[in-house]
Amino acid sequence: MADEPTELPRALGQPATRALAAQGVTRFDQLTSRTAAELLALHGVGPQAIRVLEAELQARGLGFADPRD
Repeated sequence: MADEPTELPRALGQPATRALAAQGVTRFDQLTSRTAAELLALHGVGPQAIRVLEAELQARGLGFADPRD
């Protein structure tokens, strides 16, 4: 399988990157429609990956979806 282009950071790690890509998530703006809990439910995405993604989203003025919506 060829590596799919992604803007997600290398610090995320390959298991999390693959899990997100399998869900069609390769860009930061696509994360804004998902909650952190939804992402944590994916095999390969753990608390460290959520911290990395959250920091990157915040740096871009973005965030995960609000679980109350």
